[in-house]
Amino acid sequence: MVHYTGTLDDGTEFDSSRDGFPLDFVIGSGQLIDGFDSAVRGLAVGESVTVRLEAAEGYGEPNPELIADVPIKEFPPEILSQLSLGMAIPLSNGISPVITNITDTFVTLDANHPLAGEALTFDIELVDLIKPTPALETTPVA
Repeated sequence: MVHYTGTLDDGTEFDSSRDGFPLDFVIGSGQLIDGFDSAVRGLAVGESVTVRLEAAEGYGEPNPELIADVPIKEFPPEILSQLSLGMAIPLSNGISPVITNITDTFVTLDANHPLAGEALTFDIELVDLIKPTPALETTPVA
């Protein structure tokens, strides 16, 4: 379990566990971005580390294929009047792209992670380490 604070290069804090519960995860499980996972490896309980991750170690670079201009006529009038920049639009496939531009003819939707393309700095403190236990063996019942 770790406490962490994540900031951008301009000092903007984008996430933190400091005001709540520590983050609980299994090292090497793929639950977290690779750079964060790697930074925790080798820490002892009570130790802290500050790590700066380039975009490739975080959420990657923005993928232009995840940005689409949708014709404005595709939106029902009652929805169109509610659209605004920065709004997430939930789609039937479970993705929620963000509106990045609205013109008279198109609405631009971006499905990239909001932190794609950003270098990320994490201040991480290992607060507890629980070693996994082997799964109990089971004997087939005849």
